[in-house]
Amino acid sequence: MKVLKFGGTSVANPENINRVKAIVQDAGSKKVAVVVSAFGGITDLLLNTASLAANQDLKYKESLAEIENRHISTIKELIPVQKQSGILSKVKSDLNVLETLLEGAFLIGEITPKLSDKIVSYGELLSSFIISEFFKAEGLDATFKDSRELIITDENYGKAAVDFKKTNQQCNAFFKADKHKTFVLPGFVASSSEGNSTTLGRGGSDYTAAIIAAAENADILEIWTDVSGMYTANPKLVKQAKCVANISYEEAMELSHFGAKVLYPPTIQPILNKEIPIVIKNTFQPEDAGTYIAKSNNGNGKTVRGISHVGNISLLSLEGPGMIGIPGISKRFFETLSFEDISVVLITQASSEHSICVGISDDDVEKAVTAVNEAFNYEIASGKIKPVIVEKELAIVALVGDNMKSHQGLSGKMFSTLGKNNVNIRAIAQGASERNISAVIKKEDVKKALNSLHEAFFEENIKQLNLYVMGVGNVGSKFLGQIQQQNAYLKEELKLNVRVIGISNSRTMGFDENGIDLDNWQTTLTNGEKADKKKFYQMVKQFNFRNSVFVDNTASEEVSQSYPDYLKNSISVVTCNKIACSSNYEFYKDLKQLAKKYNAPFLFETNVGAGLPIIDTLKHLIASGDKVKKIQAVLSGSLNFVFNNFDDSTTFHDVVKQAQEEGYTEPDPTIDLSGIDVMRKILILARESGNQLDIEQIENESFVPKESLETNSNEAFFESLVKYETDFQKIYKEASEADSKLKYVAQFEDGKAKVGLQKIPKGHDFYNLEGSDNIVLFFTERYPNQPLIIKGAGAGAEVTASGIFADIIRIGNF
Repeated sequence: MKVLKFGGTSVANPENINRVKAIVQDAGSKKVAVVVSAFGGITDLLLNTASLAANQDLKYKESLAEIENRHISTIKELIPVQKQSGILSKVKSDLNVLETLLEGAFLIGEITPKLSDKIVSYGELLSSFIISEFFKAEGLDATFKDSRELIITDENYGKAAVDFKKTNQQCNAFFKADKHKTFVLPGFVASSSEGNSTTLGRGGSDYTAAIIAAAENADILEIWTDVSGMYTANPKLVKQAKCVANISYEEAMELSHFGAKVLYPPTIQPILNKEIPIVIKNTFQPEDAGTYIAKSNNGNGKTVRGISHVGNISLLSLEGPGMIGIPGISKRFFETLSFEDISVVLITQASSEHSICVGISDDDVEKAVTAVNEAFNYEIASGKIKPVIVEKELAIVALVGDNMKSHQGLSGKMFSTLGKNNVNIRAIAQGASERNISAVIKKEDVKKALNSLHEAFFEENIKQLNLYVMGVGNVGSKFLGQIQQQNAYLKEELKLNVRVIGISNSRTMGFDENGIDLDNWQTTLTNGEKADKKKFYQMVKQFNFRNSVFVDNTASEEVSQSYPDYLKNSISVVTCNKIACSSNYEFYKDLKQLAKKYNAPFLFETNVGAGLPIIDTLKHLIASGDKVKKIQAVLSGSLNFVFNNFDDSTTFHDVVKQAQEEGYTEPDPTIDLSGIDVMRKILILARESGNQLDIEQIENESFVPKESLETNSNEAFFESLVKYETDFQKIYKEASEADSKLKYVAQFEDGKAKVGLQKIPKGHDFYNLEGSDNIVLFFTERYPNQPLIIKGAGAGAEVTASGIFADIIRIGNF
C-alpha cells in the first residue's frame, strides 16, 4: 500500500483537486490511502466561526454561510450535474449538524474543547467526502472511510493521544476486508473509545497518514504540499534556500520541531521503527524529486543539513542564591509548568545552579509567570529566589544535522556569524545527541540570522553585501555604474553578490529589498519618496539585512554625524566624505572604536588620494611595526590640475572654472582653494599614523585673498577671482623666473602639520607631477632616506568611485 496525504493548499479549490486526482491516478497498481486536509482556509474559518458563536456574535452565521458556499460551489464545479443530488444532500445534512453545534455554543456563550473538536472536524470530514465522490465520478475505484472509525484516542481534546493497539487492529481489519483500490480519508480527526470526536492537533493530517502507513506497513508515505520538499531554510525568508534531497528521520524531526512547516513533528514517530520512507512532494510541481526521508540521510558527509526557527518564543528565568545546591528546584519548576500544560521548547541551566532558563510559547507566558511565582512564593518572599523574569518577542534559530557531532567548530562558526551581523544571542542549547545547536535571538533578527547562517553553511562561500548609497551625483552615479559593470565578475571570481537596496540624493530616496535594478536606478529615485536622512537610516535598520554597508558619497557634515548610529548596529560605513575623519579627534576616535566593538568596518580610503591606496598602505606600514617620521604630499588633485594648467596665457578664474566643470573640485570650490581640503587630508594621514592632532593645529599658508574665501556663493567667488587676477599672475611669474613649478604641499613632521603653496625646483619628486595626480612621500624608520612613494590620479569622479568600490571589496573579504 501507498499512503498519500494532501494538505489544505493542495485541495484549496476545484483546480487543485483535479491536480490531486491526476497524482492519485499515477500512484500505481497498489492500494492507495489518500488522506486529505480541509479545503484551504476552512479550519481557520471554522475556529473563527466557533469563537464568534461562543461570544454570542451573530456574525457567526455569515461565517457559516461562507463555509457552506465554499463546499457547495466546489461540488457543483467538480461533480457532473446528474450525480450531484445525493452528494449535496449529504453535505447539507452535515452542515445542518454543524449549524446546530454552533447554535449551542451561541446559546451557552462558551465553547468547550470537546465541542471545539466536533466543530473543527467538519473541515476534513466534508472535504474528504466530496473528494471521494469526485474520484468516483471520474471513474476511480474509490471509497470514503471516516478516520474516526479507524483511529482511536484518549479524550484529550485538541491534541488527543493515539491508542496504537486498538488503532492498528481497526486499520488491519478494514483494509483487509475492503477490496477498493483507493481510500479517501479525512486527516486530523479521530474518536475516543467512548465514540466522541477528537483531533490530533494542528497539522494532524500528516499524523493521520503516518498512523495508517504504520498500521498497514505501507511501502511509502508521500506528503503532498505546496513546496518541493524540506529546504535548507525557509524559502520565504531565505531566497537562496535549496531543497534537501535526502534526510534522516531524526534530522526531519529536528527541523519540523524547529519550525519546518512542511511536516508535522509527530508524523515520524509511528513509522520510525518500521523504517517506512517518507517523501515530501509538491502538488503543483509533481515532477520535482522532493525530499526523501529515511533511516540514513545519504548526506554525502555534509554536517549541517538545515537551518530552521521557531517564532513567538519567550524566555522564562528563575534565579537566585537560594537555588544553589538545593535538590528538587528544577523538579518543582518543570512540574509547575507541566501542571499548567505548558510545553517547554528549550532549556538551559547555569552550571552554578544559580539560574534555570526555559523557552516557552508567548501564548503561555502569563499563566506560566503566575503559576511559577505561586509555586515559589515562600522562596520569593524570603529573598532566596527572585520573581520570574520574562523576556518576550524572541525566536529560536537552530542548526540541524546528523553529522554535526563529529565536526569541531560548528558552534563557533554559528555564533561568530551571528555576532558579525549584530544578532545578539540570549540563550543557547545543544542537544545531547549533538544533532542540533539552538540559539535564542530577537524575533526581529530572524530573517537576518537565517540568511547569515545559510550564507555561511550552504552558499559555496558566496557572500552577499547589501548597500545603502547616499549621494548619487558625480561620484555616486559612477560608483553604481561600476557595480553594475562588475557584478558578474564579483560573483564568479570574488564570490561576492553585491546588491544595492537603497539610494538617495538630496531630493528623493528609493528602496527595493530584492535589490535595485542598476540599469534603471534613476527610475527608482524618480518614483521614490522625499529624501529624509533619518528615515533613510530607519529603513536600513528595518530591512535588517546581513552584511549591510552604508555608503556616503556626499560632502555633508549632517550625514557624517550619523555614522555612529550605523556602526552601533553593525552596519559598515564606506565614505569619501572627509568631514568625519577630520572633525574633532574624539569623534574620529569614537568612530574607530565603534567599528571594532561592533565588528563593522569603517573605511575611508578615498578621503586621501581618491582611488590611490594611500591609507591602506599606511595601515600596512603601521601594522607591520614601522613608524612614520615625516609625510610630504601633494594631496589636492584639483589644485594640482589648476597649477598645471595656469600660466601667463590663461586666467586663474578660467582654470578654476574648468576644474570645477570637469569634477576635480568639490561642489564648493572654496573648500579646495582655501586649503581646508588638503588640511583635512594631511590630518587624516597624521591620525592614521598614530598621532593625536586636530585641524586647528595645522598651519595654513593661504594664497587666496580672504575676501574671495569669504564670499557666500560660487558666483561671487568666481567674480572675486577676476578681481585678483594680477595677484595670481604675480605668483606664477615668481615661480617661472625661479625655474620652478607651483604645487600646493602638505607636510607632517615631529607632530606638526602645515599646508601651503610652494615653488618646487627641478629634480624634486613633485616637479613633474602632471594633471590632477597626487603624490605622497612616506619617510619611515624603514624608509628614512628614500621614501615610499605613492603616485597617481588623485581626483575625478571615476577614480573616486573606484576607491569606494575597492573599500566595498575589502569589506567583502573581511
